[in-house]
Amino acid sequence: MYTYVLSFIITSALSVALFYAGAFGGADAKALICLSLALPSYPTYLLEPPQNIVSPIFPIIVFTNAVFLAALTVVYAVLRNLLWKSRNEKGLFEGLEKESIGRKILALLCGYKVKITQLETVEHLYPLEDIYVTETGESRRRLLVFPKDEEREGIVERILKAADEGKLENEVWATPGLPLLIFITAGLIVSLTFGDIVWAIFGPALV
Repeated sequence: MYTYVLSFIITSALSVALFYAGAFGGADAKALICLSLALPSYPTYLLEPPQNIVSPIFPIIVFTNAVFLAALTVVYAVLRNLLWKSRNEKGLFEGLEKESIGRKILALLCGYKVKITQLETVEHLYPLEDIYVTETGESRRRLLVFPKDEEREGIVERILKAADEGKLENEVWATPGLPLLIFITAGLIVSLTFGDIVWAIFGPALV
């Protein structure tokens, strides 16, 4: 009973805090809270727990596994950018030379170049750059750090307009807006079969 209550309180507090911080959506928060009620601890009555199950709060293990799996998308983004560079003579940040090194690194890790037509038709792609008009009437591109869902439509419209006017080429930076719920589901499967990925990798160095 103690583990049940503790799991619900900690998971709920974490889920609500991350929701209001904008880290994930309401469906993700509800999924974790429901998981804390359904599986507050590892279901030893069904499966033999892996040796790397350390935390008594099973939903936290699922969450950390989900975050770890989501972070692996960085590898895909970097490889895709390297492949793009190998096929093109121009620079990855052509037209964005004035952007800071930090913003460029984030773009490399979180996004990749896509066709403007693809950005228009694929709803889960979010633009990682915007175009605006300066006080002097000059059109200027900028990289976005945290693209927001409610701003997507307006940014896409500006990009399409700039492309029609010849101010943009046929590719822009974008990032896939994959819901964390997908990774939570994958994290649950991994947690039940393999255990705690994060502890398996970093745990030995801490003990």
